[in-house]
Amino acid sequence: MPGLHQLKPSKNSTKNRKRVGRGNGSGTGTFSGRGSKGQKQRGSVPFLFEGGQLPLIKRLPHMRGFTNIFRVENTPVNLSILEEFRAGSDVTVEKLMEAGVVRKRNSRVKILGDGELSKKLNVSAHAFSKSAIKKIEAAGGTVTVVAMPVIAQAPKSAKSANAGSAKQQ
Repeated sequence: MPGLHQLKPSKNSTKNRKRVGRGNGSGTGTFSGRGSKGQKQRGSVPFLFEGGQLPLIKRLPHMRGFTNIFRVENTPVNLSILEEFRAGSDVTVEKLMEAGVVRKRNSRVKILGDGELSKKLNVSAHAFSKSAIKKIEAAGGTVTVVAMPVIAQAPKSAKSANAGSAKQQ
């Protein structure tokens, strides 16, 4: 087995650097492959430089506002949609999904008071508006607030324990 002092790259895996400005016979004489005259021949031009003109990135309007990472998306369901269910039936999030009213599986459903309700319904959802509660109870129905399912997350104690051990070392 060869020693470390005998290591070298395999054949044809490396190229010699291009030696420019060594006469016209070499193919890269006179202007050395930089073209003739101008800023690009004499020095470097910054990326996206537009010759002193106000750059495109500054001409465009700025992004304004921010994205709230704690925002909770609600899927609104009006009482006029609940009117289609049979009288005395239990209206749950699962039944709303079967009926095609709610599309996303883990969406938070809020019942809103738009429309009239003439039937007695037992409604279970994640949230209700005040007017929806009044109208459902006025029709003889019941309102049940259901907790949102907890999405699986890494335990916070494990992260803080790992960070503490890294500082001690």
